[in-house]
Amino acid sequence: MARSDEYQPTPESTAASPRITPPVHDDLEQLLSILPSELREPLSNHPQRHHLIEVILDLGRRPEARFPGTADYLSEQVVSSQDLEHCIDRVGQFGGDNRAGIEKTLHRISAMRNRSGTIIGLTCRVGRAVFGTVEIIRDLIEAGQSILLLGRPGVGKTTALREIARVLADDLNKRVVIIDTSNEIAGDGDIPHPAIGRARRMQVAQPEHQHQVMIEAVENHTPEVIIIDEIGTELEALAARTIAERGVQLVGTAHGNQLENLLKNPTLADLIGGIQTVTLGDDEARRRGSQKSVLERKAPPTFDMAIEMLERQRWVVHEDVATTVDHLLRGRLPETQIRTIGDNGKVVITHELPDIVSQRRTTRRSSSRGWREAGQMEAVSAQQARATGPIPLPTPAADAFQALLEQQLDTDDLELSTPVGPNGEDWVPVYPYGISREQLHHVIDTLKLPVSITKELGVAQAVLALRSHVRNHSKLKTIAKSRQIPIYTVKSNTIPQITRALQHLLNLDPRDQADAIDLSLFTRQGADDELEALEEARLAVEQIVIPKGQPVELLPRSAKIRKMQHELAEHYRLKSLSFGDEPNRRLRIFPA
Repeated sequence: MARSDEYQPTPESTAASPRITPPVHDDLEQLLSILPSELREPLSNHPQRHHLIEVILDLGRRPEARFPGTADYLSEQVVSSQDLEHCIDRVGQFGGDNRAGIEKTLHRISAMRNRSGTIIGLTCRVGRAVFGTVEIIRDLIEAGQSILLLGRPGVGKTTALREIARVLADDLNKRVVIIDTSNEIAGDGDIPHPAIGRARRMQVAQPEHQHQVMIEAVENHTPEVIIIDEIGTELEALAARTIAERGVQLVGTAHGNQLENLLKNPTLADLIGGIQTVTLGDDEARRRGSQKSVLERKAPPTFDMAIEMLERQRWVVHEDVATTVDHLLRGRLPETQIRTIGDNGKVVITHELPDIVSQRRTTRRSSSRGWREAGQMEAVSAQQARATGPIPLPTPAADAFQALLEQQLDTDDLELSTPVGPNGEDWVPVYPYGISREQLHHVIDTLKLPVSITKELGVAQAVLALRSHVRNHSKLKTIAKSRQIPIYTVKSNTIPQITRALQHLLNLDPRDQADAIDLSLFTRQGADDELEALEEARLAVEQIVIPKGQPVELLPRSAKIRKMQHELAEHYRLKSLSFGDEPNRRLRIFPA
């Protein structure tokens, strides 16, 4: 189930929409100027020069230009030491991360060195300032919350950071400071590139000192927003938390394609709240339906929001990181918000419910689970076993936490495959509201109905609710209507009412009640005295009340058993009342 919305960006953003050819500034001529003349000419006249990603110069190999999906050699001659020196002399100084730049541009020159420290290869990556790339999340930027960007290399995280800095500084008039570790955001040299607007830039002398510069920025320059690229160490994650706790908005990137990658990364897990092992009590474990040792979020996340950049124009937004992490740690799949840019320049927001996400993940996992589960793995012969030697066994102490994490994040057994009912039917997940769970479980188990009870409204296919509760709960009706989930109501928490509602929900035809009656449905403990009292009521109804139209008085019973008899009479849609005083109080059943 998916739901889509659209909103029209501001006039400025419409002109800068990715589908409407946004302005791009690449300063390509300055990058080509550092190359030897015999390499510069082929690139200057290349038909795809404006789509150039990087130029590769490796000692003793032919120079190579890389474009999206293809690569071309620039010369038949191999790269010499003189060619490398020619390029090195025309760029800035290489730092501790083996990166250099060209002053007042966004290009990045990365070096490969041999064991003695001599440069033997260069990667000349084109840096482009693309305006309008963040209109897809402009409303989130203006909200003032901290945002974490995730995505594979080359998907445009740094470009997005650069544009976010400009929007915050110029359009929203905020004090923005960029922590530019390798001068990749604002370019090389002392004067930052115009693409960051009025935002200020602090350079980092050594990459390992980035966390110190982050704290220095807060203490010395009173920023409202701090922008950080590539948070990768524990100290940087700790500095980010310190900054967030001081009320400064953070915008940063981290290594990882999805939020689940950070959960499995002990170094960066603190960015989304951290993980700790918690031992539950027996009652709580039973209530959750889980084992006693579980993983839970340790603290509030450093970043309020997380964005997975799947593609340049398709982003997944987690507006509440705390809720998403809690769902993942409990083995549930959160609702997913996907944002894209339409051909008309509008931002299209699609809400995908967990069952669709689960089905998609199931398909992906089932197609790549390996040969063992596909039944195609052959046994290892004795000769191969002797050749490969013994397989090392993992140490339980070292792998206990990781195994628990994998188990809780593994969604193979949760909503990923449709469970099958007792007669081969698909199970229907039902969200109960105001309904006695004990009675509901009793009906489902006794009648063997293909119904499962869920605590998540997002995965439910139907809502079963008490009528009086729904009448006063407009939010439940609104959510159910927006997600197209039907609501089935019962007047009271009785076995017959719940039974009829579930039969209606499952489109079951109630058969002849006299033949389909199951007295164990109305018992609580299945004791002989309960079954005897119910059998007495059944015979009275089927042999006297219905065929002859006469009322019948039953034998005196306890209050608990009389309640069961009342429910049995209600099952036949007959009226019943209790008469007399204890201990001789008894039931009287009237014809319809």
